[in-house]
Amino acid sequence: MGKQVERIVNAERVEDLIAVFGSFDENVKRIEDALTVHVVNRGTDLRITGDEEMADKAVRTLEGLLALAAKGETIDEQRVRYLITLVNEGNDSQVAQMAKDVVCITARGKPIKAKTVGQQQYMKAMQSHTVTIGVGPAGTGKTYLAVAAAVAAFRERTVNRIILTRPAVEAGERLGFLPGDLQNKVDPYLRPLYDALYDMLGAETFQKYQERGSIEVAPLAYMRGRTLDDSFIILDEAQNTTREQMKMFLTRLGFGSKVVITGDVTQIDLPSDKVSGLKDAIRVLDDVKDIAICRLTSADVVRHALVQQIINAYERSDRQAQERKAAQRKQPASGQSRAKKPEKKSGTSAKKLNRKK
Repeated sequence: MGKQVERIVNAERVEDLIAVFGSFDENVKRIEDALTVHVVNRGTDLRITGDEEMADKAVRTLEGLLALAAKGETIDEQRVRYLITLVNEGNDSQVAQMAKDVVCITARGKPIKAKTVGQQQYMKAMQSHTVTIGVGPAGTGKTYLAVAAAVAAFRERTVNRIILTRPAVEAGERLGFLPGDLQNKVDPYLRPLYDALYDMLGAETFQKYQERGSIEVAPLAYMRGRTLDDSFIILDEAQNTTREQMKMFLTRLGFGSKVVITGDVTQIDLPSDKVSGLKDAIRVLDDVKDIAICRLTSADVVRHALVQQIINAYERSDRQAQERKAAQRKQPASGQSRAKKPEKKSGTSAKKLNRKK
């Protein structure tokens, strides 16, 4: 145990303090548990007691949260967890910048901003590159932020159309057994894209733009043979494209267009003999100028806290499986000796057979 100290953080406004504490003081309790400190409220002062190093981290965490609250940001569980992670890594200076960058305003007036440093880098990549590949686990905002960037570009009239597409890959289910015509069959695969657009534009505005042809949501197969100029094109669930499909999609790029490709390489639904077009594109295009590859991680998950824990658990399990395979490959000698035994048996049985004859 280090030296026990007391630190004081001053909040300029009581409203910011209330936002930081959260309902039933749950946010402060999280900080106390994570950093093993004790926080007491005295007027607009917060008194922190604990180990010197941990107390200093708690000060930086609370100051960061108060700065976000002062800018009108919502202080929720995810924000608190993420800020503690940044403080532990020594990256908390980047928090203030995140609150400034608004990508888009939704139909309900809600500003869409980056909630993590990884998301911020992803947003900047989309603004400054013609092609952006966003790779990461579920809940990191890959698709949602891409749609927000597309709507922002459309509103600013830097593009004339938004085109959103996905490969209609069957994840264990059979597409042909779904009811309705072809459009009805593929719509469930495109539903997450519709949902994001409804959120940004509102259902009525979205339908109006869709009828005019300004917004198009279609399966990847519909892209073949087209050249797309002055468009913002998003390919979602790209891990389920084949190498050939990915090449076909990338070569649709026309003048004045932007392309964003999103996917999660840990959730591939392709047959085992097919190479994922997303994995292949990351390898092939890594050094190509004007193509950005953004790798989001479980630290960028902005869904329920349990989602982050689930992703980490699967990553641990995959690592352990790879380690076991590597250990098995390092033991060829024992495998060879076992392989010789059946030959001996077959030889003796052949001799016995000859004797009987």
